[in-house]
Amino acid sequence: MKILYLNFDRGIPVLGDKGASVHVREFVRGAAALGHETLLVCCTLGNGNARPPAQITEIPLTHTADELFALRQELGLSREETDGTVVARELERLAYDRTIGARVLRLVEEKGFRPDFIYERHALFSSAGAQIAARLGCPRVLEVNAPLADEQKRFRGLRLESLARGMEAQSFRAATALIAVSEPVKRYIQELDGNLAARAHVLPNGVDLARFDAGDAEGVRIRREIGVDAQAVVIGFVGSFKPWHGTDVLFDVFRDLASAHRVHLLAVGEGPEWGGFQARVAAAPCRESVTMAGRVPHEQIPAWTSAADIIVAPYKRAADFYFSPLKVIEALACARPVVAPRIGQLCELIEDGRTGLLYEPDDSQGCRRAIEMLVREPERRAEMGRAARASVADRGWERIVQRVVALADHRAIGEPA
Repeated sequence: MKILYLNFDRGIPVLGDKGASVHVREFVRGAAALGHETLLVCCTLGNGNARPPAQITEIPLTHTADELFALRQELGLSREETDGTVVARELERLAYDRTIGARVLRLVEEKGFRPDFIYERHALFSSAGAQIAARLGCPRVLEVNAPLADEQKRFRGLRLESLARGMEAQSFRAATALIAVSEPVKRYIQELDGNLAARAHVLPNGVDLARFDAGDAEGVRIRREIGVDAQAVVIGFVGSFKPWHGTDVLFDVFRDLASAHRVHLLAVGEGPEWGGFQARVAAAPCRESVTMAGRVPHEQIPAWTSAADIIVAPYKRAADFYFSPLKVIEALACARPVVAPRIGQLCELIEDGRTGLLYEPDDSQGCRRAIEMLVREPERRAEMGRAARASVADRGWERIVQRVVALADHRAIGEPA
């Protein structure tokens, strides 16, 4: 099949390191492995990782002063009201949405690319995907990864909230099928419109099973290169250093463990909490037992994950934990037991006592006990690792793509999925 993949979120660079960026690339790779052809249109291409096997066209977010002025007039906003960063950013997105549909349609015509269906990643202030699908007369599968309007309002500010939520609702209703990455996201869709329940399907993130079968040799190589004590148990964190990822709690737990056990902390990733984490490590007596790898290209993540004996995902408590944690699935695929809080989809991904250990959210002592148990019991770690790998055997990206294609196919011919 021919797939037109639309990623109009400028905050998700296709070649970047974000989990969202990985999701885009891996879906395309999975589609190619199954013989499908993809034309990927994105707002931001980015850099840092290899291009996935697709035709890729970047159409950056651009606008003219006249376009923004016309939008201000249309929305009844004064210049003073739009001088702030939040409103200016929202107007830029609206201006982009007004023009991107026609540009994509011209691109498709120029390339002679007739898609069998559209696969679109949901973006805030975005309605063009629905218009493109209507003009091309093809099904449109919309992937929803988060309650974006809620997220934007909470973390970055949302001035044109009514408009944003209205456009989100229209985009959802115009989709022939909706993919939610978790049950909380599906509930968000249903709460917006109960009639969407039959069209919403939960499909968690996947993993490249072949690439994340790195084996112990790669992990041993990394450990040797960074100078880890051969007898130490390596506790790993792979992900973004953001407040809700709980890396501050992890370091407190590790510092405590380091006073009683031969352990080493391997921290891979970057983010807003990175500088503070570095400062705390530098001031701690256990600093020689910590490796801060920083940013690592995604193609190298399997080796770095395999360098750890245990992976910890110390998310903090959240009433609406709607994530489908990609790094947890990748750790399981690397045959590494995962220690994480009993929250959201983590309870489904990790079988407590079999593929990892769960503790109550924000319970640092519970986290410490779980890690210490695995530090002390190497045979149990190995057994859990084998079970972890087996637990994600059906989560390959090809399976994800097959499910999406089946949904698009059924919708196209008017049969139930």
